[in-house]
Amino acid sequence: MVCTLHGFCYHFANVEVEPLPLPGAFLIKPVRHGDSRGFFSETFRAQTLLDAGIEVPWVQDNHAKSPAPGTLRGLHFQIGEHAQAKLVRVPRGAVVDVIVDIRKGSPTFAQHLVIPLNEENWHQLYVPVGFAHGYCTLLPDTEVQYKVSTYYDPASERGVLWNDPDLAIDWQLPASGPLIAERDQAFPRLRDLGSYFDFSGATS
Repeated sequence: MVCTLHGFCYHFANVEVEPLPLPGAFLIKPVRHGDSRGFFSETFRAQTLLDAGIEVPWVQDNHAKSPAPGTLRGLHFQIGEHAQAKLVRVPRGAVVDVIVDIRKGSPTFAQHLVIPLNEENWHQLYVPVGFAHGYCTLLPDTEVQYKVSTYYDPASERGVLWNDPDLAIDWQLPASGPLIAERDQAFPRLRDLGSYFDFSGATS
């Protein structure tokens, strides 16, 4: 079944691809086939994404482990020729994953989504170019894996302040607050951010 951008979903044999309210972002729901031995799941199939209109040359896989709940990473993005799309999954533990539309001219500019990704729901999040991205861990020893469409380039890395009051993101933090890098606390608010992306209506 073919999906439109109005609430329907693409259905394939082993995965469902659901458009999200921020244009270009998708929630991907792989199927797990379980029996007495455990389970098997097809977690990535390039043709499935192509059939849903996601045409991305993945070049690098990243894997992060966070021992402490409340570990917050974000909100990150890269600019110029190093701008990245991401495909994010959580094989162990749980996070709230956050994306912010920073494409000038987008009908959803400055809007964000908070998406639960965890080992139970087995969902993945496709983050297109033009979004700031981050996550906060909810369980001990959470692991996050994600594909990116360009290589990491420190000179091209930028960010948005994680607790920007204009965004008012609910990170579901523990009472002790976030465990966060100094760099991430020094990013500008969105209103002070330069214009790095224009909205084209493309989904990848």
